[in-house]
Amino acid sequence: MSKANPYPIGSSSADRSNRNSQTRDESRSRDNMPKQHAYEVEEHPFELRHEVKRLNTRLDKIADTLERADFKDIIENYMNPKRRMITNFTAGLARGLGLTVGTVVVLSLLGYLLSLFVDLPLIGDYIAELQGYVDNAR
Repeated sequence: MSKANPYPIGSSSADRSNRNSQTRDESRSRDNMPKQHAYEVEEHPFELRHEVKRLNTRLDKIADTLERADFKDIIENYMNPKRRMITNFTAGLARGLGLTVGTVVVLSLLGYLLSLFVDLPLIGDYIAELQGYVDNAR
């Protein structure tokens, strides 16, 4: 049994012997009939059982992957518009706050570095001019 298919795979030996005797009788009568492309379950029981087992293991792997990915939680969040709007609003606030704080930190570091270069002859005149513009704007 698997998670995806709760029904047991396989059959008892009595079922198999019954099936084998039926297939022998059917094969004698089928010799005179034209060949068909669709296969009956009784014609290839081993191949079909093997294929069912392979598909069940594949379904189990898919189910495990979906459980690990919390796909159910993602779908619930997507289907609930109120929760999705609150989540997106909170994410937008966090991005805006982070952008503002990051800009302040970078500009303050840049200002500090420029204040170190005030004493240099060519760069100092340019920085003094910039400081004059900033003071006039205040």
